[in-house]
Amino acid sequence: MRRAGLSGVPRVRPWSWQAFLLGFVVVAVSAALQGICVAFGAKLYFAAFLPSIFVVGFVAGAPAAAFTALLTIPVVWWAFMPPFFKFSALSSANADSINLFFLLAVFLIGLADLCRETMRITTSGGRKPPGDGAATNPQ
Repeated sequence: MRRAGLSGVPRVRPWSWQAFLLGFVVVAVSAALQGICVAFGAKLYFAAFLPSIFVVGFVAGAPAAAFTALLTIPVVWWAFMPPFFKFSALSSANADSINLFFLLAVFLIGLADLCRETMRITTSGGRKPPGDGAATNPQ
């Protein structure tokens, strides 16, 4: 019986420079996609960035996804919150949008990390039985 899995999805080592470069590229592509959505009249500031954080977390790990989320906040503040292309004081509604995005990003990073770990376990043949380590009691 063949296992179901995402064998075609490349995975990147979590703390490598490729992981952080992937996060930077994904933020740039998401900003372009968000710009297209804004041109059509969408007012959701972080709509294109949330799925990309999950994808980066799944492919490159939690550190790169956290970098992506932290890089997204100043990009959206500068480019998509009025006045456009200028840093200004945040209104209460804009600060709430950033806080909600940060909360959702934390949940998505945790979910992506859980999915990544599950894929690692299933591709390696399942969980390993506990060995005779220092924390186990042989009795």
